[in-house]
Amino acid sequence: MTEKLFYVGTCGTNDPTKATLPFVIALGAKTAEIDVEIGLLGEAVYLMKDEIAATVHGVGFPPMTELLAQVVDAGIPIHV
Repeated sequence: MTEKLFYVGTCGTNDPTKATLPFVIALGAKTAEIDVEIGLLGEAVYLMKDEIAATVHGVGFPPMTELLAQVVDAGIPIHV
């Protein structure tokens, strides 16, 4: 059986650290060769706007723009 994970994000600029978590965790799962996808709801939907993503930088994590680029490069689907 193939493992599959779906991470849901609900935070955006209202909590930058929590906003980064689905992306960081999905990247980690992908490196473990787990099939993974990300879903964004509520405030998190705005992270898909370049001008909003550029303002989000969670404590202890890379900037959102960098995380988004890594997620896209890894081929991880993002559902909005």
